[in-house]
Amino acid sequence: MDVSLLKDVVIILGLSVVVLLLFNLIRMPSILAFFVTGIVIGPHGLGLIGSVSQVELIAELGIIFLLFTIGMDFSMNKFSQIKRYAILGGSLQVGLTVLAVFLVGQALGLPFTESIFIGLLVCFSSTAIVLRLLQEKKQLDSIHGRTALGILIFQDLAVVVVILLAPLLSGAESSALENWPMLLGLGIGLIALTLVSGRWLVPELLHFIARFKRRDLFLLTIIVICFGITWITSTLGLSLALGAFLAGLTISNTEYKHQALGNILPFQDIFLSLFFISIGMLLNISFVLENLPLIILLTIAVILLKSVIAGIVAGILGLSFRVMVLVGLMLSQIGEFSFILAAVGVQYNLITNPFFQTILAVTILTMSLTPFFKDRAHQISDILEKVLPVPDRVLSGTYSIPQPQKVPPADHLIIVGFGVNGKNMARAASQAKIPYVVAELNPQIVRRKKVMGEPICYGDASQPTVLNQLNITEARVMVIAISDPVGSRKIVDMARKMNPTLYIIVRTRYIYEMEELHNLGADEVIPEEFETSVEIFTRVMNQYHLTDDEVHKFVDELRADEYEMFRTLASWEINTCSVNDTLTDIQVSSFTIEEDVKLGDLCLNDQDLTPIAVARKDQTIRDLEDNFQLKPDDVLIYTRKDDGS
Repeated sequence: MDVSLLKDVVIILGLSVVVLLLFNLIRMPSILAFFVTGIVIGPHGLGLIGSVSQVELIAELGIIFLLFTIGMDFSMNKFSQIKRYAILGGSLQVGLTVLAVFLVGQALGLPFTESIFIGLLVCFSSTAIVLRLLQEKKQLDSIHGRTALGILIFQDLAVVVVILLAPLLSGAESSALENWPMLLGLGIGLIALTLVSGRWLVPELLHFIARFKRRDLFLLTIIVICFGITWITSTLGLSLALGAFLAGLTISNTEYKHQALGNILPFQDIFLSLFFISIGMLLNISFVLENLPLIILLTIAVILLKSVIAGIVAGILGLSFRVMVLVGLMLSQIGEFSFILAAVGVQYNLITNPFFQTILAVTILTMSLTPFFKDRAHQISDILEKVLPVPDRVLSGTYSIPQPQKVPPADHLIIVGFGVNGKNMARAASQAKIPYVVAELNPQIVRRKKVMGEPICYGDASQPTVLNQLNITEARVMVIAISDPVGSRKIVDMARKMNPTLYIIVRTRYIYEMEELHNLGADEVIPEEFETSVEIFTRVMNQYHLTDDEVHKFVDELRADEYEMFRTLASWEINTCSVNDTLTDIQVSSFTIEEDVKLGDLCLNDQDLTPIAVARKDQTIRDLEDNFQLKPDDVLIYTRKDDGS
């Protein structure tokens, strides 16, 4: 065994743990921690790593696993929901970015092919970073999350083609490209292999393996499929990224996809972390310091260019100004696939080594800044709305959708967001004959539901023009059911200003949102995480035979106190009692004793009731006689004589 490589891995992982802990303590993004780790231990830093090439080779597994998981998570059903953002938005974003960089390069006197190649380097964004941020913030299903995801999917597919065609820009011959009929045949063959494997071979294989109920056997089979198809594509002269994506596609439509994803994701996290560390190892700090003004200038230029273009694309898609800003900032970085493409460029002399170091530094800086932009995107949007002369149609979105039928003239319900909660609310309102209107930011949902006769309109409900369209001044209740906490706060604030008597109910995921939403004017805030706990604990209390009055009293007090018990659960001591397991099949009831009384004085026999236990604080008393002394707050558990018990 190569002990030096083992030593290098220990150094990399050990130092990355320390740096990650430090960065978490100071609330810095983890991606920046990986870059810093690579810079410190790399040959241009302290030089702690001897086998740099071997580490880079291992790190490439991170990209393979990333493309593999993207392929597994890719399905036609999921793609159909965001196809407009992917096809139209993705092609516009890539095309406009390449064109803009190409024009700048030509103006600076760069060669034609180099200008195109640099445009291709800049146009791709980081799937790993953006998806991780969206997942952490629970915003993957938001309109800006779906838009970014659609554009990223197009980029992930486009990068495979770009890496494949990159040698053409240099005029170099490629085993796969020197004969285009052969390339076409390879493409058709790979597609056919993927379809056949995904339809018949892989599902049958995984079904056979799953019968053994061995986690290790299943995991090894998944890895063999991943590496096997990747190896086949590489031997044909095609890219590893393409092979990994196709391998994921073969599993994407099987019933074992989610189990496979769960098994592979830990490997993806580990190797992708190594990939980011290996990128940091490539960075020459001396070069960066010598060219720092140029690198900072290029970083600012890239962020501005990509943000503006991605924002314009979102605007072309008809989305609101706020979504334009969010999408633009999320896609403002240069992505991980650009590292691979840059290495290809160096190999074919499309770019020089100094330029490689420059683009490497700019990429690391843009990726490191993305989490900061994401956290402050809403504030930036607010500032831009005030500073820029943005037309109302752009503020609320320009997507061409017929407006809803006549908005209820008065006393109606406004539902903001048409996700699961919004749909349920609309269905209940319809059953109860309550007039309502819906505001939704996903244009595809609006168009589809509009055809079905749903009183729904497209627009950002934080904009006054949209709220006027919803006739907010005459509405009685507004329910905000979106997965965007900042957006919810803006809607509450604007709605309260426009209608002081409106009753506003807000759904939020987290308890810490409650106070600010109340301060902005919300009448009720329903935190999902604690309402779920309340519902579960209600059922727990029923199983411990607490009376309905006690249960309702407990829940009412809990909600009235804004879930203070759950927020300070460690300081509470909740005492419950247990009933013998033999009573689980018996229909029992209970009531609370209000004063001192003997059991016999209750005359339970006259009512065909049989006492079976008394719950007193943290104990259960089962041996009951007529002279048993009941005390206030005792819970008497009983059943009937004639019920067969």
